[in-house]
Order: sequence, then C-alpha cells, then structure tokens
Amino acid sequence: MEIIGYAAAVLIGVSLGLIGGGGSILTVPVLVYLFGIDAFLATEYSLFVVGISSLVGSVSYFKKGLVNFKMALVFGIPSIISIFLTRIYLLPLIPENVFQMQNFTVTKNIFLLLIFAGLMILASYKMIKRNSSEEPLESMTNKNSAFLAAGQGSMVGVLTGLVGAGGGFMIIPALVNLLKVPMKTAIGTSLVIISFNSLIGFLSSVNQVKVEWKLLISITVIAVAGIIMGSKLSKKIDGKKLKPAFGWFILVMGIYIITKEIFL
Repeated sequence: MEIIGYAAAVLIGVSLGLIGGGGSILTVPVLVYLFGIDAFLATEYSLFVVGISSLVGSVSYFKKGLVNFKMALVFGIPSIISIFLTRIYLLPLIPENVFQMQNFTVTKNIFLLLIFAGLMILASYKMIKRNSSEEPLESMTNKNSAFLAAGQGSMVGVLTGLVGAGGGFMIIPALVNLLKVPMKTAIGTSLVIISFNSLIGFLSSVNQVKVEWKLLISITVIAVAGIIMGSKLSKKIDGKKLKPAFGWFILVMGIYIITKEIFL
C-alpha cells in the first residue's frame, strides 16, 4: 500500500504544478488510507507536504513574474490568522467522540474525514463546472472586492486549519473574480498563499503531535518531484482541459470516504 501511496504523492505534486490547486485535497486520504496514519495526524502531515510542495512550485512562477505579492497579502493575512486560531484553539475543542447515533459513534477522526469528504465534493464541483467561475467579474468596486477576498481568505484558513488542505480550488477563483488577477498570475500567487498558509499551520501545532520525520520527508520529496514534473508539463499541456477529469476523480474519492466511514 505504501508503494501506491508514494505513487499518489507524485500525482499530488503533478496536479499542483499543472493546475495550481486540487492536488492538496488528495493528501489527507492518501496519508490515512494508504499510509495508515491517524486522521488528525494526517492533517498535520498534509500541511507540511502541501506547504513545501507549493513553495517549490511557486519558484518557477516567481521567476516569470507571475506572483502578485500585494494580492497574496490581501488574501493571505486573514487566511493565516484563521489557520493559527483554528489549529491552536478550535481543533482541541473537538471531543474524541463527537456524537452518537444508535450504535454508530462519530469519533474525532471520522468527523474530520467527513468534513474533508464534503470539501472534496465541493472542490470537484468547482473543477467539473466549466470555467465561467474563473472569468473576471467587473461589477464590484475594488473596496468590496478586497473585503470579500479577505473574507474568503478567512474561510480558506479555517478549512486549511481543520483538514490540512491548501484550498487552491477556492483561492484561484477568488483571485481572478474578486481581485482581477490574470489566470497564470493567480496560479502562481495561489501557490505562494498555500505554501505560507500550510507551513504556518504546521508550525503552529507541530508540538501537539509526534512527527515521524523520515516518513514525512520521504512523502514530501516525492510530492516535490511531482510538482516539478507538473510545472514542466504545464508548458505542453493545458491544465484547464484536465481539470474536469481530475474533478470527477476527486468526487469519486469524496463519495468513497463518506461511504467507508459511515457504512463500512
């Protein structure tokens, strides 16, 4: 299963490099179901894997001038604050047994995986839907757009803090629609935001868990190799054309998690 897990880690990196988001949504399921890692610990590991992979992936966009740091701050600062508060204060409040229905107990691990599955289904919808959501909108003022982007940044921060996903599927449309960032620059900027969000989230709660560094670094190295491959492939392949197919794959994975955790 670990061999399949490492192969999936390559896929995570390739998707991040190719379409700028979506790959991180696979990290927690890969860690839980292929490496046998506890769901809460998997969210911590995911933050590190996604953070380092996105940081490496952003370098090529930075060299091409396709990173807008001003917009990264508008979106990223509220997101970072939300991640910090979620990892430090909100996650510890979730009890080990969240609630019980007849003979079925929803534990903290199951609860986090169900939230993650719901996030996967939302991500798949945004990927499968035609790219109308990624066309710039002209009706909002700059002030309103920045305010909405900051609000969405906070929302992404809570989700990243809870389940360890980068949230690129939400960040890119927000950058394009609300902050009028061109698509290629939005992808580069998204990778910068994801890297800072994820690494700050990891550092804020790393003392709460026992990290198996050898395993974590090996997975991260494989994912980084994947993102380098994805960045090179992006010059030859249009990521937009692959997005719907990847969306369907994520949808199936989300449904699988819900089915496994509730019915199996």
